[in-house]
Amino acid sequence: MPIYEYRCDACGFQKEHLQKMSDAALTACPECGKASYQKLLSAAGFQLKGSGWYATDFKGGSKPATQPADNPPPCQGGSGACTPCAAS
Repeated sequence: MPIYEYRCDACGFQKEHLQKMSDAALTACPECGKASYQKLLSAAGFQLKGSGWYATDFKGGSKPATQPADNPPPCQGGSGACTPCAAS
């Protein structure tokens, strides 16, 4: 569940609340009781940067060797890429 930050425009009271995304926004200030409690827009608490966000970045060891262009991979089920498939 996300944490939302609220502040009252009337008294300045500020607090974080743990709420479901489907919950309605709070409007009544818990400090003064006025209906001026508003949700604040805050920066995210994490950043995605650097490597490690792709499936290939999580695997250990060396990368697989690439096939040379003049030596295609073997046929995988009659797609027409190999000599026996092309002949039929």
